[in-house]
Formats: sequence, structure tokens, C-alpha cells
Amino acid sequence: MASIFRPSISLDLRLKVACTNLSTKERLKFQSKSLKKERLNVRLRGVKANQAQGSSVVTEEKELNNKTDYGVVGVHHVGLLCENLERSLEFYQNILGLEINEARPHDKLPYRGAWLWVGSEMIHLMELPNPDPLTGRPEHGGRDRHACLAIRDVSNLKEILDKAGIEYTMSRSGRPAIFTRDPDANALEFTQV
Repeated sequence: MASIFRPSISLDLRLKVACTNLSTKERLKFQSKSLKKERLNVRLRGVKANQAQGSSVVTEEKELNNKTDYGVVGVHHVGLLCENLERSLEFYQNILGLEINEARPHDKLPYRGAWLWVGSEMIHLMELPNPDPLTGRPEHGGRDRHACLAIRDVSNLKEILDKAGIEYTMSRSGRPAIFTRDPDANALEFTQV
């Protein structure tokens, strides 16, 4: 199913790129650049001649930018708590158009949940008691903890939310972004890229 989050294309590029607002050609270029960037941390330091053996030995050293460089490559998923999984799936699937990742374990955890694709990353819905208050939260989700999803068309999402009767606020900075909340008051930002 095509949605505002993942275009309808014949190639499954979810595991290959972290950006879904590009054409197939642009995705492949992005993937190539990403791999080159990742390889920059590992450099060949040169060839040490092993004079005793008469051969060359290539030594590979990992160059660390600092002591905390452990190879961050992106965000894998965001975990969100929900009171009622079916109600949350109604929102995330039927209103936002997200699809369930059937490959993720649904029956191996001690609570109910679902993994939903957001481009090449995921939202993990977990049906667990929420320690956060549902009332008294800021009206504008940008002033609360929130997950931000990159989308292609804010005006299209605005129409979808209006049609569904879901409240939202526009970005206070004037950039093309919408803030809303899911049925459990989890704040979501949708920014146009």
C-alpha cells in the first residue's frame, strides 16, 4: 500500500536506505554515499613492507573520531506505549497508512505489540501501562517528548487529519511541519523534507 510515508515502488529498499522521499535513482545514489561515509571510519594506513618475508602486509586500523565513536548509523525504531493495541493500530494503519512489519517478533515478548514501518525505520507499539500523565500535557506537541517523521507533503497529511477529525498544530517556527497526538497522547511531529 502506498502512503505518505513510503512510496509505492516495485523494489523493497527498506533495509538499504534511510531516506524514503527520494526517487529510486536518488535512493541508490544516497545508499552509495552512505556506504562510502560509513567506510571513512575504517582506513587503510598504508603498506608495511615485511622485509623478512619479502612481501607486503596491509594493516587496517579503525580510526576513531573520539572515545565514544561506536558506529551509530541511524535510528532503528521508536518505542511508544499504548493502552489498547487495536485502537492504536486503527490510528497508525488506517489514518496514517503505516504497514505492519510481519518479520518482527509479536509473540516472543511478554506483552502485546506491533512493529510498523516508517520508511526504513519502525515504530514499536507496546501495550503496557503508561507511567506518563495523559492530561496536563502541552497543547503543542513540539513542547513535549515527541517522535518526528519525515514526510513529502504536509498539506496532504493536513487533509487526512482534518477528514479524520484529529486535532493538530502547525509548527510555531513557520516551517512545513504538523504536530499531533496518537490515541494515547504520544506526540508526533511530521516534517516535510
